[in-house]
This record gives sequence, C-alpha cells and structure tokens, in this order.
Amino acid sequence: MQVFIFLAILLLGTACNGPVKKDVPKEKEPPKLIKNLGNGNVQCSLQDKSGNLWFGTSDNGLYKYDGKSFSQFLVANGLNSNHVSCILEDKDGKIWIGTDAGLCLYDPSAHVGSDQHKSLRTEDKIFTKIEIPLPKNLPPNKNEYYRNSHWVYSIMQAKSGKLWFVTIDGVYNYDGKFFTPFAINEAANSFLGSNDKVERILEDKAGNIWFGGRTNEGVFRYDGKSITNFKLKELTLQFDSKRVIHSWAWPQCQDKNGNIWFSNWAGAYRYDGKTFTSFTKTDGFPGYNGLVTKIIEDKNGNLWFGGDGGLSCYNGKSFTCFKDGLINPWIWTILEDKTGNLWVGTRETGLYLFDGKIFIDYSEDKQ
Repeated sequence: MQVFIFLAILLLGTACNGPVKKDVPKEKEPPKLIKNLGNGNVQCSLQDKSGNLWFGTSDNGLYKYDGKSFSQFLVANGLNSNHVSCILEDKDGKIWIGTDAGLCLYDPSAHVGSDQHKSLRTEDKIFTKIEIPLPKNLPPNKNEYYRNSHWVYSIMQAKSGKLWFVTIDGVYNYDGKFFTPFAINEAANSFLGSNDKVERILEDKAGNIWFGGRTNEGVFRYDGKSITNFKLKELTLQFDSKRVIHSWAWPQCQDKNGNIWFSNWAGAYRYDGKTFTSFTKTDGFPGYNGLVTKIIEDKNGNLWFGGDGGLSCYNGKSFTCFKDGLINPWIWTILEDKTGNLWVGTRETGLYLFDGKIFIDYSEDKQ
C-alpha cells in the first residue's frame, strides 16, 4: 500500500479543489487507523463539539481521533456490538451510537474534571447500553437474529430537540425519558407494510421529516400531521449483465438553496420543492457505475457525492470526479471537519483525508 507522507489541510473552493497548505512537516506520516482485511466499511463519521473525530466501522467498532492519534473502542468498552451503523451528537453533547445490536450512549459530562485522554483509555467501559423497547405485535420475521437485535440504521435530532431513531423494527421518538413508536401504519397515507423498512431520515428547513428505504417505492414526507408519498423516476443500473431498476431513495441533505437531495443504487435526485430531477450517468453524472451512498454540502456550497465510483464534486454546474489513490473506491461516508478538511470512509475499512487533489491514506493493514 502506498502511504502518502505528508498531511495537508483542505481549503475547498468553488472549483471543487483548493491550494494545499504547505507549512505542514512532510517528514511526518499521518497516524493510522487499523484496517480490516475483510469486507468491513468505515460507514459513518462525526466531529464532536470538542473537535474530536469519530468513525464507526462495520467490523472494528468505533474510533476516536483527537488530531494526534486514534483510540479504538469495542464491546470490551461497553459497546453492544462492534458493528457501528450511525453516530450523532445531540444538543447536550451526548454521543449516540447505533449498532446492529441496538443503541449505546457516551456522555462526556461524566468525565468533567478528569483528564479526557485518560478517561477514554481503551480498557475503560465508557459506553452505556440504551434499551429501545420492542413494539407489541411485531409482524412475523423469519430471521430471529434481526428481530432481537433492534438494529439502529440512523439517528436524527429534530429542531424541536426530539431524537428520532430508525431501527429494523420501526421508527421511534425519544423525548429524553421515553421511547415512543412512530405509528406510521396508523397515519394517513400509510406507507409501511409488514416487510417494509425505513433506513434513512432527514428533517428539512421547514420542519418536514423525510423517510426512505430500499423496500419502499419513492420517498415519504411527514409534515407533522400526515404522510405524503412522492413517486420517483425509475433509475436503471447495469449490474453483471443485468438491468436493475431502482425507484426508492435515501434522503441525504438539504443544500443552501433549499434543494433536498436523495440517492439510490443508480444515481441521485434533487427536489426543488416542486419537481424531482435525476442525476445519473445517462443524465451526465460522470465517474460512477451508478451507486450513490452519501451526499454532503461543504461550507462553500459544493456538493460531494460518494459511491462505488469514488468521490465526485458538483459545483452547481458540472461534476469533477476523484478516485486515484483510493485502494477501494466504494465510499460510505464523507465528513467535512471544522477546518475544512474532507474525510472519506470506504469499504475494506479505508480512511482518507482528501486535500482537493489526492487522498492521504490514514489506514493500514492489520498486523
């Protein structure tokens, strides 16, 4: 594996790249995240209020990066599983971790007055397992592992302060004391059947809640009273000589112009409040076989797309694709930190810093 031997600071510009900071010592190698030799992913990321970076993986637990070194946290530290699906820091600074076995919580206030580095020693059990009560009368499920695991797919905190948890067994609200199932099946324009699932959730600037998942048609908007289903243009992905059609979508982000962006295995959609516009290879979306897993907007208003074809930047007019230097170009998470650095997590537990031109490798093979 090629290891780049300098650390650069990303200054993103409107042209989707920027000058590399030149005053960083080039003789220093970046610290390393342990890499899984299997098929694990770096699949979620977060920067907390203290500036620490957190990365969740599908096999190797949770990593914290303080700007100097990585600390790894596993079941031995109180996690209920080493498969981390999502991370969120709430308004009180508590960090919620969703795994394939449920929910865990890290409360930094419990370490006030102590040495933060010592309080997060890898031998300490610093996470608390939080139980989400299973709803009554769950529909039959042949796979009892998934029924009992209460897998948490995504977490969101609404403007109201209420937390939303999307799980394999349904959607829940949390008011700080109680978990309440979101009774989608009983709402007007119900969209969830016995085998349907929500996987991603987003609140827009108007306070509407958007839902999406791979077993549902289109996307769904909850305005606080009723649910509206929006049908989407079917997008076709050519996969192993087969044409696979996708009409579902994950809600991803809302840009500074108010457009809401969605993605699926064949491309992306932009919703301007009236119509959905598709962004696929046939629509002029370059560099991808089709799959889009993550979309974010940076501080300069550029949109970044991650998928099985690497990293692509959209400046509102055209796309620029970057993937040279990625050991595995399949991207699962993208994070812009407070200083403008762009972090990319990939399959095979790869972690990279993107400097506007190249990817600096922060991962290495397990010894």
